[in-house]
Amino acid sequence: MTRSVKTVIIGGVAGGMSAATRLRRLDETAEIVVLERSGYVSFANCGLPYHLGGIIEERLALLLQTPQSLGSRFGLDVRVNNEVIGIDSVAKTVTIIDLAAGSEYVESYDFLVLSPGASPVIPHVEGADRALVLRDVEDVDRAMNALSGTPQTAVVMGAGYIGIEVAENLHLRGLSVTIVQRGAQVLSALDSEMAGFMQEKLVNDGITVLLESQVARILDDSIVLASGEEISADIVFSAIGVVPETSLAREAGLTIGAHGGILVDEFQRTSDGSIFAVGDAVEKVDAISGESRLATLAGLANRHGHAAANVIAGQHVVAASAALGTAIVSFGNVTAASTGWTEKALRARKREIRVIHSHPANHAGYYPGAETMHLKLIVDPATDLILGAQGVGGAGVDKRMDVIVTAMFAGLTASSLAQLELSYAPQHGSAKDPINMLGYVNRNIAEGLTSTVQWHEVQSLQASGSVLIDVRTEAEHDAGHIPGGMCIPVDTLREHIASLEGKHVIVHCQVGQRGHTAARLLAQHGIDVSNLDGGYLTWKTATQTFLSQPTTAKGK
Repeated sequence: MTRSVKTVIIGGVAGGMSAATRLRRLDETAEIVVLERSGYVSFANCGLPYHLGGIIEERLALLLQTPQSLGSRFGLDVRVNNEVIGIDSVAKTVTIIDLAAGSEYVESYDFLVLSPGASPVIPHVEGADRALVLRDVEDVDRAMNALSGTPQTAVVMGAGYIGIEVAENLHLRGLSVTIVQRGAQVLSALDSEMAGFMQEKLVNDGITVLLESQVARILDDSIVLASGEEISADIVFSAIGVVPETSLAREAGLTIGAHGGILVDEFQRTSDGSIFAVGDAVEKVDAISGESRLATLAGLANRHGHAAANVIAGQHVVAASAALGTAIVSFGNVTAASTGWTEKALRARKREIRVIHSHPANHAGYYPGAETMHLKLIVDPATDLILGAQGVGGAGVDKRMDVIVTAMFAGLTASSLAQLELSYAPQHGSAKDPINMLGYVNRNIAEGLTSTVQWHEVQSLQASGSVLIDVRTEAEHDAGHIPGGMCIPVDTLREHIASLEGKHVIVHCQVGQRGHTAARLLAQHGIDVSNLDGGYLTWKTATQTFLSQPTTAKGK
């Protein structure tokens, strides 16, 4: 009788469990062993923060499967509290400690799948052992135990996606929350003018945001910043990032990539043909640059596990897609999402780019409940391909970001967004959807119909002699305007043509649409004119003082 092929999988969450269940669906005869060092498998890792605030009320809801249910349905040998401490790639064995029994044993394999994930970063400061993290169910249990007393204050180190989710849920529990962020903005995956909309929401809802700050010490009931300031902190969370879990791979002699992740080919094979690696511990190919990168995303981990199982089972395999790094987070009714590269990263590489900002409503403005979105598209002017996108706002941000991601995956140009036939009814969108409008704006620029300048270029252009004209109403101008500009409403602009001849003129309105009309009017009269992309709203958000200085919640 032919011996069954034996696959051992290290790690029983997203990538590892996807590999295990896919492999079983492909090969009923395979022997599949899953080893998980924590006490739980197939749990909702991304849902952990929402148990803190009671949005996910029942802890049981986080546990999607158990070793018993996986054994019954898929015939998997799933062992929790079993930690792999070594890999012998020559003998094809792994050494395991049964943490419950305190015993050590060896398991052989034909194929090995590594899915160890990534570990939260803990700052190397005094008292760091008091900092809570959220990686597994045991972590959320420790956090819930800490919250079971009567904590009043909390400090969250880090203002990325996890930091904001933790801050929101602690805020929902009634704690006074302070976010301490090393960088000059929240959400470093976004450009500053886009992150500003989320930061404004945090501050307005009572979160204290301290930028360009670091925790130097963690005391029993407070933290001390590098500046010397002491802040009350009954609870402290570390959300300053993660690092790939690669210790087993390194000790086994597997190749590690330039960014510290396990290096794999397009089919998730490591440098050892019998060992695969999936999920957060591996390096991916960046979809924009083609270079190696890290991307800790559950969707990627699941697809990697699926691909590895296909190879092991001898099925046709589609190479892993390059990573765009698409991510999304919400705080209250404000959502922020991003994909691809940021403007700041591309400009740092001296990349030629075209940037478009818009501030549309999520559906027809005349239909009740319309909410403003803030969208940003970054385009390669040579190919018209989309390099990145960001969105912040209320309802509809996720929908638009997913359309853009699909366009990027399919290789559609930015101009082709104008041609997409998207679903429309007044309560769902507009006849010209915000996605269509991004395409129209891009096409106008690409075809030379409109010239634009960015918010960060205005000051230098004014200094070099450009004339700034606010084409909004005088009431709008008086309510807030860019220094050094004059107000000439678009409806009276034709009366001032003669005074603008021979000058470079920058026009702007609130969000860009009236500015476009003004720019076209002036251009047809021979005026050298540019429209301020995204209008006054983009400029105002980008230049608010809370983007570059520590920010305290209102009323504190």
